[in-house]
Amino acid sequence: MTLIDTHAHLDSHKFDTDRAAVLERAKAAGVATLISVGADLSSSRRAVDLAQEHDAVYATVGIHPHDAKTLDGEVLATLRELAQRPKVVAVGEIGLDFYRDLSPRDVQRRAFQAQLGWAARLGKPVVIHDREAHNEILGILTDWARGLTSAPLEGRLGVLHTFSGDLAMARSAIDLGFYISISGPVTYRNAGQLPEIVQALPLDRLLVETDCPYLAPQPYRGKRNEPAHVQWVARRIAELKNQSFEDVARATTANAQRLFDLPNMEREEEAG
Repeated sequence: MTLIDTHAHLDSHKFDTDRAAVLERAKAAGVATLISVGADLSSSRRAVDLAQEHDAVYATVGIHPHDAKTLDGEVLATLRELAQRPKVVAVGEIGLDFYRDLSPRDVQRRAFQAQLGWAARLGKPVVIHDREAHNEILGILTDWARGLTSAPLEGRLGVLHTFSGDLAMARSAIDLGFYISISGPVTYRNAGQLPEIVQALPLDRLLVETDCPYLAPQPYRGKRNEPAHVQWVARRIAELKNQSFEDVARATTANAQRLFDLPNMEREEEAG
C-alpha cells in the first residue's frame, strides 16, 4: 500500500547530511511520492531541483506569508517561470500568518492575492498556509474561487495544509473545491477539536502530510520529522474514522493524485 506525503520541506538544511537516506526510509515505509514545498524563492528553486533529481519527488513554488515582503515584480516573474517547469504541481505555500506577523498584514494580503492570480492563469492548484487568519483566508479564497474561469481546476482548487480551522471552515473550503490536509498534530494527546473534524469530514477530501522537518507525530514528537512518518497520520485517521489503514492510504493517495495531477503509481506498476 502506498502513501503520498503532500507537504514536505525536503530542501531544509536539516536534511542536508542524510537526504538520500531519508528518501530511502520513506520508500521503505510505503511513501511512493512526496511534494517538496517552496516557501521563498531559494527554497522554491531547491524544490524544483530536488524534483528533477528524484523520481519520487514533485515540487511547488511560492512565497510563504512570512516572506511576503520579498515578493516584487522580479521575484514574481521568476516564480512564474519556475512554476512551468516539469514536475511543478502547485503554487504554494501561500496564504496569511497573523500569529507571527513576520511580514506586515497588508503586504501578506497583496502577496497572497497576487500569487492566487497567477496560479489561476497557470491552471495550477494552490497550497494554503493559514495561521490565526481563518476568516480572512476563507473570504479571499471564496472570492478567488468565484472568479475562476479555468475548467482544469474545477473541484481541485488546492489544499489547506496542516488544517487548523474549525469544522465549518473545513466544510466551506471543501464546498469551494479544496482538500483538507492533516499532519502530525492529529496524533497528539492535546489535538483539540482536530480529531472530531477528521471524523466529520469525507475521506475523499482528505490528504496526509508531514510538514517535515516540523510537527513530528506523537511517537517522534520533539524530534525531526521526515516523510516516512506520514504513516502515523494515516493510521490515526483510520482509527478516528473506524476504517482500515489500507483504505485510508488508498483514498488519500487517490485524492493527492487527483489534486496535483500525479501519475497513478499502482496502475503504472501493473502496466510494468
